[in-house]
Amino acid sequence: MTTPELPTQYTPADVETRSYERWVAEGYFGADSGSSREPYSIVLPPPNVTGVLHIGHALDHSIQDALTRRARMRGKEALWLPGMDHAGIATQNVVERRLAGQGLSRHDLGREAFVDKVWEWKAESGGKILGQMKKLGDSVDWSRERFTMDTGLSRAVQTIFKRLYDDGLIYRAERIINWCPRCQTALSDIEVEHQDDEGELVSIRYSDEIVVATTRAETMLGDTAVAVHPSDSRYAHLIGTYVDLPLTGRSIPVVGDEHVDPEFGTGAVKVTPAHDPNDFEIGRRHSLPSLTVMDERGIITAHGPFQGLDRFEARPAVVAALRAEGRIVAEKRPYLHSVGHCSRCKTVVEPRLSLQWFVQVAPLAKAAGDAVRDGRTVIHPPELAKRYFDWVDDMHDWCISRQLWWGHRIPVWYGPAGEVVCVGPDQDPPAGYVQDPDVLDTWFSSGLWPISTLGWPSATPDLARFYPTSVLVTGYDILFFWVVRMMMFGLYAMDGQPPFRVVALHGMVRDQYGKKMSKSFGNVVDPLDWIERFGADATRFTLLRGANPGADVAVSEEWAAGSRNFVNKIWNATRFALMNGATVGELPTDLTPADRWILSRLQNVISAADAAFEDFEFAKVSDLLYHFAWDEVCDWYLELAKIQLSEGRDGTRLVLGHVFDALLRLLHPLVPFVTEELWRAVTGGESVVIAPWPVADASRVDPAAEAEIDALQEVVTEVRRFRSDQGLKPGQKVAARLGLSGTAVAAQEGAIRALLRLTEPGDTFAATASFTVAGVNVEIDTAGAIDVVAERKRLEKDLAAARKEAAQVAAKLGNEQFMAKAPEDVVAKVRARAEQSEADIARLEAQLSALGV
Repeated sequence: MTTPELPTQYTPADVETRSYERWVAEGYFGADSGSSREPYSIVLPPPNVTGVLHIGHALDHSIQDALTRRARMRGKEALWLPGMDHAGIATQNVVERRLAGQGLSRHDLGREAFVDKVWEWKAESGGKILGQMKKLGDSVDWSRERFTMDTGLSRAVQTIFKRLYDDGLIYRAERIINWCPRCQTALSDIEVEHQDDEGELVSIRYSDEIVVATTRAETMLGDTAVAVHPSDSRYAHLIGTYVDLPLTGRSIPVVGDEHVDPEFGTGAVKVTPAHDPNDFEIGRRHSLPSLTVMDERGIITAHGPFQGLDRFEARPAVVAALRAEGRIVAEKRPYLHSVGHCSRCKTVVEPRLSLQWFVQVAPLAKAAGDAVRDGRTVIHPPELAKRYFDWVDDMHDWCISRQLWWGHRIPVWYGPAGEVVCVGPDQDPPAGYVQDPDVLDTWFSSGLWPISTLGWPSATPDLARFYPTSVLVTGYDILFFWVVRMMMFGLYAMDGQPPFRVVALHGMVRDQYGKKMSKSFGNVVDPLDWIERFGADATRFTLLRGANPGADVAVSEEWAAGSRNFVNKIWNATRFALMNGATVGELPTDLTPADRWILSRLQNVISAADAAFEDFEFAKVSDLLYHFAWDEVCDWYLELAKIQLSEGRDGTRLVLGHVFDALLRLLHPLVPFVTEELWRAVTGGESVVIAPWPVADASRVDPAAEAEIDALQEVVTEVRRFRSDQGLKPGQKVAARLGLSGTAVAAQEGAIRALLRLTEPGDTFAATASFTVAGVNVEIDTAGAIDVVAERKRLEKDLAAARKEAAQVAAKLGNEQFMAKAPEDVVAKVRARAEQSEADIARLEAQLSALGV
């Protein structure tokens, strides 16, 4: 095989696009539902069609890609299925803003024409993130790309709605929901962002004995009761009586309800059933009327002087009117409290009583909990299962209707006499019936993602082959909002088969100080910028090296630059191996200890990498391969290989080829682009994407060789430290006598001398320094090359520090109170420090003695 010429420097831009286009063209990412191989499947959490690749996506996709690439290399039929979510509110807002720029609204177009405009926008501008996924290296099966509004997925949505409706699990009712006055729609909990806002806390006297406090004074216009705890002795005599509601001319009852905390505030709370979720439940328990005092835009509708005011205008006006009547007891400003905002437009969300469609979640949530409890689905890391159970065991019915035009329209039709008909995908509504104007919550369709993308409700080969999927990779922050919904729908639709065998949760990406990334903090990382500057491999490796299961991932630009250096190190090391004739073939039988050592270490690394991958320990995998590649292969074996090649050991070239072949395959799931370029150069193979995953060979594990090279490293490291301390240049030759007889490195004198630039002692040799390391007595003649006075001063300083450390640990070990209370592992560490300090003292005293005068 002709040795390929690699450029002297690795330039990601020259490799990444070319490699990715080749991978796609060759069909490496395609999955065959008809193959006999073991299936491995992941469905990509669908990004919004309006979205761009952010750093959270980059982490999530890097993990999924690493898992998929490794599964493919292990011979599995690997499917990573991509697609996008239609993002109802976000997409409608984008198109409405575009229309507003033309002086139009959606109402000017009408519903059908507006939806056509949204589809036009998607074709022109939507889905930018798909191209950005390619830049990151996502090995998804593009032939199976899905969109939640596609015909097949829309059929799945209509089918599941009809089944749930027929089973009595979907109903329409008035309930308190999150309402955005700007977007004019109900919102799911995940579409509400809570933040601490500065507001006001106003205490209002409703009677001589009752004072209530509120942050939303305008809502008192809709109060229909005051609630107290039934066992609160301060108010027990008032339960069943009435108080006059200020400013309204109405009287409202005092009710006893156990929801009220008598220790909080005055122990009395105002009850506004139409504008507060907790008050709504109190109202239901006590059959209270629900008075709506605000319209969909947040405008006061209650008759009186406040009618027509915006909610935020009405608030100070109501307080002023109460103040004028002498009703204000206290006012606290600013009052910091948590306020919900629409995640799309940032408008303050209003709790609102509204007629909406709901899913009765109790039986579905129970099934989702049971599937994890009985092991059909495993949550990893296991400690996050408790959070999952906290949610599924206490779920409230899910509001699924949205007052939008873009989305899956609710398949319910109303007749002229109030008839209600739910229509399935192959059914037509009766003539003259009118369809419900609302669309379904985006999470309703994305909850079907693992089954709809595989063809459900049809019994497709993909569904039979790849369901349940192998693993879902996602952030712990959407465990409830998305994962639970997929579990509920998957189990319901697939007769108790959960959508995933494992749910692998990762954390959020934070800055190097652990702070959440935010535009206001100025610490947001754009992964596309990192890809441009450092390369996709370095970007991925930076994220994966911090990815521990369920834990947040800290990143910094400095670490990204370090990852780029690692990629360059691999490039340069492989290039060196190739320039020195590295080739892949049958390993020779006459291996040197260094050859046996690196091959033994390789087997251990393969086994450790496999274990870490199986536990989703990506930080451990990354760190393991980083240190094996840099510390063992590059820093040690390549240096030893140079010596062996200079001695004419041609077998070294085969060992080099074998090691780099395996190392590049191990690294490929993490850093796919550079490994593709290098592996093809080393092996001449078609692509590392379809190369077999390395398998550990127990017969190559060689403890004796590892012990021998470990001892060699210890000797070389200590002598290098000595040389550095003396200011000797790395290439400066120094005469030395080595006492190797009977040591673990007795056969390594040539390698030790070559690595350390040590010459044989001549007739005039006179040792100026000596020390013992790994049983080897090292005598060095530094006459003319070392400052003996400076060396003595350095050793005396180190000796003083060692004696101080010995005294400190001895005092600790002699402290009876410490020994009685300290944990065993802490005491063991202190004892180890004591042993080390005594060894350091002995070594330093010996070195001082060897220096002589």
